[in-house]
Amino acid sequence: MNDSILVIDDDITFNSVLVRALARRGHTVRGVTDPTEALAVARESRPLAVVLDLNLAGVSGLSLIGPLLAIEPDCRIVVLTGYASIATAVDAIKLGAVQYLAKPVEVEVILAALDDSRDGATGEGPSVDVAPSEPMSVDRLEWEHIQRVLHENDGNISATARALKMHRRTLQRKLSKRPVRR
Repeated sequence: MNDSILVIDDDITFNSVLVRALARRGHTVRGVTDPTEALAVARESRPLAVVLDLNLAGVSGLSLIGPLLAIEPDCRIVVLTGYASIATAVDAIKLGAVQYLAKPVEVEVILAALDDSRDGATGEGPSVDVAPSEPMSVDRLEWEHIQRVLHENDGNISATARALKMHRRTLQRKLSKRPVRR
C-alpha cells in the first residue's frame, strides 16, 4: 500500500487522532475536515488511500467518492460512519469504496481494510462490515428501514415522513437519536 493516506472527517478531534495514529505507523497522512478542501488536497497529493467519513457536516461523504476516484483511479476508499445502514453501505460500494466500516473502529482494522482491498489474492473484492452476527432487534430494523426510505427520498424529511406514513416531528425525533444497537 502506498503510504499516502488522506483522512476526510469533519470531527476535528477524531481526524487529528486518526492522522497521528496512522503517522505513528509510518504512513504519510494528511487530514482535512471540509469536502472542498478534501478535493483540493487530493488533486495536489493524489493519495492512494482515503479514509472518508459518511457525514461531513451535513454533506454526504458518498458525493466525494466519484471525484476522488476521478482524481486518482487507483485510490482505495474506506468509508467510516457512526450511523451505519445497509442502504448507505451498498451505495458506498457501488460508487467505488472498497470497505464500509461502522465507528468506533480500530486503526488496525482500517489499515487491514486498505491492505486487504489491495490484495487481489483473496478475490473477494469490496466488503461491508455492517452485517450483524445475530438477528437485528426490532428497533434496529426500524432504524435501517427509516434510513433506506430517507435515502430513497434524497434526505428529504417531509417526503420520507409521508412515505413512512409518519408525522414529520416523530420522524425528526427518531432521526435525532443515535442508532440503536443491533
